[in-house]
Amino acid sequence: MLRFRIKQGIYRVFDVSVVIVVLFVMGCIYIVTYGEAVLRNNPEVITKVSSTVIKDAAGAEITRFRTQSKGFTEYADLEDMPDLLVQAFLATEDRRFYDHDGLDYIGIGRAVAQDVIHMDWSQGGSSITQQLARNLYLNGEKTLVRKVNEMSIALSLEKRFNKDELLEMYLNHIYMGRQQYGVKAAAWRYFGNEDLHQLELWQIATLAGIPKGPSIYNPVDDYERSKQRRSVILTLMHEQGLVTKGQMLEARQVDYTPPAAGMSAAGEYNKPDYISAVDAVIQEAARLTGKRETEIQSAGWTIHTGLDSQAQLAMEETFRETSRFTDDREDQQVQASMVIVDQHNGEVKAMMGGRDPVTGGINRAIKDARQPGSAFKPIIAYGPALESGRFSPESMLPDKRISYGSYQPSNLGGQYRGSVSMSLALQKSINAPAVWLLKQTGLEAAHVFAGRLGIELGQEDLNLSIALGGVHKGISPLKMAQAYSVFANDGKYNTAHLIREITDADGQIIYAHKPENKQVIASSTANAMTKMLRNVVSQGTGSRAQLSHDQVAGKTGTTQAAVPGVGRDGNRDLWFVGYTSKWTAAVWMGFDHTDAEHYMRSGSGNAADMFATVMRRAAQ
Repeated sequence: MLRFRIKQGIYRVFDVSVVIVVLFVMGCIYIVTYGEAVLRNNPEVITKVSSTVIKDAAGAEITRFRTQSKGFTEYADLEDMPDLLVQAFLATEDRRFYDHDGLDYIGIGRAVAQDVIHMDWSQGGSSITQQLARNLYLNGEKTLVRKVNEMSIALSLEKRFNKDELLEMYLNHIYMGRQQYGVKAAAWRYFGNEDLHQLELWQIATLAGIPKGPSIYNPVDDYERSKQRRSVILTLMHEQGLVTKGQMLEARQVDYTPPAAGMSAAGEYNKPDYISAVDAVIQEAARLTGKRETEIQSAGWTIHTGLDSQAQLAMEETFRETSRFTDDREDQQVQASMVIVDQHNGEVKAMMGGRDPVTGGINRAIKDARQPGSAFKPIIAYGPALESGRFSPESMLPDKRISYGSYQPSNLGGQYRGSVSMSLALQKSINAPAVWLLKQTGLEAAHVFAGRLGIELGQEDLNLSIALGGVHKGISPLKMAQAYSVFANDGKYNTAHLIREITDADGQIIYAHKPENKQVIASSTANAMTKMLRNVVSQGTGSRAQLSHDQVAGKTGTTQAAVPGVGRDGNRDLWFVGYTSKWTAAVWMGFDHTDAEHYMRSGSGNAADMFATVMRRAAQ
């Protein structure tokens, strides 16, 4: 009986040993193969990803984008990082990094002991390579399975990359709080510092202390804890001979001051916030490069624009003044959009796509959706007539009720003067002479003229009603500003654009705008039009657009509501398009959807007044 029990015990020990060996072998196979499979199936994870940055005309940062998979990041090569910064992270996170194969067995042993004591597997013991594995491929879940997977990926990373490559990836992918990934993004966010070599010791220690608790040790969310953590890091650095005692004590005492307003990333900018303009910049970049918008945001590009901060601020301040929008209803507010273009080179200086723009929302400044009314007359009627050489501002035009087949235009108020000069007809925005002039010049010639100004019209617009702004598809403020900019620029055309230049993460130029300044209409036509449009502002319908510091040339535009139950004094679209010696601008006001309850009671003078206010503030 005793012999049988001994034999039975031996068999059990053998069985258990076999099971242990099998499990061990299976575990080894899993650790070896899992990490390799993860790396093989996710090659895009280790690509160099950086947030694309947009800058204004002065080179100041407007915004930087979240990457597709993370928050804000800016990749930096290891040689672009100061040695003290690198050593601070090694001293803090993994001092034996260059001596192990991805797993710090001393650290793991210490962590396992703590795990057994607490029975919750809460201790990490993670090397830098393990942290990189977790940051790239896993979540923050604290489980045994996740830990094993982390170790497997870490071993595979060590096989595929050398130590410097791993350290560079770690320092670029580590989460640093406030949606910042990597030391360079964090240095910019917390200190407004683009050059890592300019970091001071206390800043380096602050950054090195963040990974242990990104939400509590970053200096923005908890300044006191951040300072205490900085002190711990400085002590470690001193103990390892990286800094002297005097340097340690001095760096401990520095108080944190956030970067100046407008310098930080994460969308935490003071006004102006450029929402409409930024959307338009990305759309333009996608059109120019053939890249998807989401790709561009993570491409690490720097997009240089001609946007002017003062002009944008002036526009946003003016749009926030509710007293300008007296036609607001309780259930719906009046909308507005505006764009300013530099007629000398076509650069967009400022843009608002609505009163309360949201990222990805409707950008009314670039959407071809609105009837321009009488603001279209210089483009389609008076401009072509002047260009033909048959008419001048002094030419007398009939101001009579005339039928053109089934089409019979009428003057506002039913008043007819018999005949008026071209200049007076434009100044008073009289309808009948404009239609007659378009008939004399010819629709084909008028379409060609508009095309030279950047407005392409379709076959459905081959009718005389276009003389009064009855455009089938509608026109955007951007296109109206671009068209008027030709008059302002002595007959020379420049494509309205936001982007000056795009450079990649290595500083190489991907795209650069080529200046045009192409003569598309006679300078005599442009000068005559400017003279007439100045009369419109000084003596006619655009009087509210006047400025004390510069002469304004421009034209109002109004389209009637044309809704059952709404009288002829109800309007749909209010416009003013005009220019100074410096800039050209277009303003539109109205409801997104006009009906019997939502229409404009005010006139185009409101749009002219908005033009004047913005241009005045932009010049201050």
